[in-house]
Amino acid sequence: MNKILYIILLSLTVSNCSFKPVVKHHGVPFLEKKQTQLIINKTNKNDIKKILGNPSTKSKFDNDVWIYIERKQTQSKLKNLGKMKIFKNDVLVLEIDDYGLLKKKEFYNIKDMKEIKIVEATTEIGFKRNSFIYDFMSSMRQKINDPLGQRAKKRKKISQR
Repeated sequence: MNKILYIILLSLTVSNCSFKPVVKHHGVPFLEKKQTQLIINKTNKNDIKKILGNPSTKSKFDNDVWIYIERKQTQSKLKNLGKMKIFKNDVLVLEIDDYGLLKKKEFYNIKDMKEIKIVEATTEIGFKRNSFIYDFMSSMRQKINDPLGQRAKKRKKISQR
């Protein structure tokens, strides 16, 4: 009887386990394949939205820049204690001119991302405590917090007592 119970428990446990890895997907699926349908100076904004959907990010400079992302993660092996590992990271950057036509297309995969060098320079604060901008902004903050000057009047009455 005990052997049958152990066999049933073991079979239930094994049948509930999945041997396929869990994959978390973010962004546009099959981005690499879909981007081949985009033709420079022929494809317009509507075609792009029909093929890829809305962009992950939009920016506005001289031309519109639309950025599409595809990212897939899975759990790494047991020796890394199940941390998430990125195995697909694709980025498509599209530049669209004022007429709505595709002017430039750049596709980056995970290998290209490793070759991009990032500058580690930092920007310092543009104003100091004694600068005009600091004085102006602090006076504006004071006026916003106390528009009628009621706090200053209360302080004078308290100090005169």
